[in-house]
Amino acid sequence: MKKIILDFTVKHDNFKELVQEAFNRDILNFFITEKTHTEFKDIDRINIIAKEKDLQPDYLLFETRENLNHYLSSTTPTKGVAYYKELKTKNDEEEIKKLSNLAIIDLLIVTAKDWKIIPFENLIAELHKKDTELIAQVETVEEAELMLKTLEIGVDGILFKPDNANQIIELKSLLGTSFKIDLVEAKIKSIQKISESDRVCVDTTSLLHPGEGMLIGSTAMGFALVHAEVFETQFVASRPFRVNAGDVSAYILVPQEDPESLEIYRTKYLSELKGGQKVLIVNKEGEARVVSVGRVKIETRPMLRFEMEAQKNGKQIPINCICQNAETIRLVDSEGIAKSVVDLGVEDKILVHIGPGATHFGTAIKESIIEK
Repeated sequence: MKKIILDFTVKHDNFKELVQEAFNRDILNFFITEKTHTEFKDIDRINIIAKEKDLQPDYLLFETRENLNHYLSSTTPTKGVAYYKELKTKNDEEEIKKLSNLAIIDLLIVTAKDWKIIPFENLIAELHKKDTELIAQVETVEEAELMLKTLEIGVDGILFKPDNANQIIELKSLLGTSFKIDLVEAKIKSIQKISESDRVCVDTTSLLHPGEGMLIGSTAMGFALVHAEVFETQFVASRPFRVNAGDVSAYILVPQEDPESLEIYRTKYLSELKGGQKVLIVNKEGEARVVSVGRVKIETRPMLRFEMEAQKNGKQIPINCICQNAETIRLVDSEGIAKSVVDLGVEDKILVHIGPGATHFGTAIKESIIEK
């Protein structure tokens, strides 16, 4: 699990609010000083980083090799050791790599104010298999996201000084981009041909994999798993970034934008999607991740309308989706196999997600709404 370490070395007017929000979000790693220590000294489960030995931190922080060597020569360490280093030059990068070879150092906290990406790429490549954790000090939530995803592996954690509670919520959400969505099987009850509709292709900025797709539905009652175009055919090359999702009126699942919401997703119309927005990619096991949209293509094509039925708590749940009538468009059957829509028939079973039912501007609500 990636570490979020909050810099609580100074007390501001909203200090107590920020500490409480950190606890609410289960963030339990803090960089403190003697001025802020009283807020944490009687709390269990937390990890404290401090420069002051008298505070008995979980990680004692050093900023020079001289002080670290003196500590090691005069004391038998019983707690963790952290080391802080500013990265300005190539020599600093090499020193950090050497420090990572010292088994005594648990956390290497690195700040880089000018060059960031390339030096951290080099450090991640060097340190990712070592026991020492690489922590990047960042100044913004956007920078935190960049550091956590650089070279896909990302740093092991970030050190951040929050100004407000929303930043803490946003930071925590960066670690929650992978989650599960329940998938069940639904039986196809009927298939209707539609001579022409405006269909939406969603091209993402990520490479999608076999078994992955997007959850698409004509109503908020449920969503079919429409597979990505990752397969080569004799007539068409693969488009592993694309999902030929459905008609313009369909719903797609996207990440929840409201950090206070308990829901992990909301819905958008396919016609609303545009480049730069986020969508959910879900695989046949229901594992979901967030990707960005690169572009959206809308064109007129012949379509197929699938009426399906799933069961939940003994009730029959009607689910509908409309897909382009073409061999390359696939739904995922109950065995997890991507099957072309032209090969599917009545009584076949496919994977779906049973939705919340009523939504208002994409957010689930408790209201009597009929969609059919």
